[in-house]
Amino acid sequence: MTHNFFSVTPSFDTNYLLDPNNVADIEANINHRKGIGDIRRVQSIHQQLTTNTDLSVDERNALSAQLQEELGKIPNRTHPDVIGYGSEPRIVQCYNEQHKQADRKYFQFGDICKKMNLYRMENLGNFTGHRSYYLTNELAELEHALISYTVDALQRRQFQLISVPDVLPGRVIESCGMSVHGVRNQVYKLSGDERDPLCLSGTSEMALAGYFANRELPADRLPLKLMAVSRCYRAETSALQEEKGIYRVHQFTKVEMFAVCRADQSSKVLEEFRDIEVSLFNDLGLHFLLLDMPPCELGAPAYRKYDIEAWMPGRAMYGELSSCSDCTDYQSRRLGIRVSSDSNAGEPQFAHTVNGTACAIPRMLIALLENFQNEDYTVSVPSPLVRYMGGKQFIRRRKELPELKLTKRLLQEDIV
Repeated sequence: MTHNFFSVTPSFDTNYLLDPNNVADIEANINHRKGIGDIRRVQSIHQQLTTNTDLSVDERNALSAQLQEELGKIPNRTHPDVIGYGSEPRIVQCYNEQHKQADRKYFQFGDICKKMNLYRMENLGNFTGHRSYYLTNELAELEHALISYTVDALQRRQFQLISVPDVLPGRVIESCGMSVHGVRNQVYKLSGDERDPLCLSGTSEMALAGYFANRELPADRLPLKLMAVSRCYRAETSALQEEKGIYRVHQFTKVEMFAVCRADQSSKVLEEFRDIEVSLFNDLGLHFLLLDMPPCELGAPAYRKYDIEAWMPGRAMYGELSSCSDCTDYQSRRLGIRVSSDSNAGEPQFAHTVNGTACAIPRMLIALLENFQNEDYTVSVPSPLVRYMGGKQFIRRRKELPELKLTKRLLQEDIV
């Protein structure tokens, strides 16, 4: 069955991208970002279209389609402040260093949860698949407490809560900067139409961006600040020891921030998102680093990106907790999101989009249980979360759950 959900024609900045004088700068930007775009191929196709007068209609249409495809691979420009960072992020600030736990042995998240009978991740292959998990008892309560804590904080800052779909057209996902094609990608595809598949959303940012596709927004209403609580689906995980357990999984819950704004607003909105993330994690008493990310970590859509890495004493490492990105007009050009001009004579301009992770549940749970575990196998609940936990100040060890056995083991026991 063919689905035709998405008909926006991307509008690339051809004045910049097709100017031969900009080739060296664009190529350097692609290399700095480790991108896949080929600006020289773009120039070559454009030259064929403009100089070859003998092309048939079919040949011209085919070349035009190739040009659009190659233009779509060129990454966003890079903020001039970060171009010189090389391959390492710049530490902007360190928070709560006095809370960095290293005074005794701290259990990794999976180990403390097993001792407290709070989650189940092993022997699930026959039930829910690789890298899946069950959160139980107070750990499940803590998940909902974190969501409520984050949503309440964002509502106080005038964010509008939207419930978004989990299934999106592949072209919406690609317009946001995530590939749905190729052998190695992070997207689960559902439909059989390879050209325009339906996919599970990797983050609600994509659905929120798609909500504004083909729309023209009044300049005086911007910025529009939205949030969504959704499940996020990622097809590719990791075999790294430090990313075991629920650190990198196939599905998880996340509270996402998203804004549509004018071109002159996006840098300030990015700073606002960054400061919100810092406030949320600082109030919980976590030790973390605020990082200004180098070009090679920006992906295709981000003009500038901040990451937050929290100290995880069980793993004895800093782990990424959150990020926020200014995508300027990268997504809006591909989705047709425009801002109406203040004057009747002016042409509508492309909007800018900004996104940020307010709370990614698995990483937050890891940070909280590894930092606030006690030697008596309890975990202290940070004071801002106590009211969302029904007044509980500690998470305590639960009675042991029945052992979960693989189907093969059950059959063997029945035979015996």
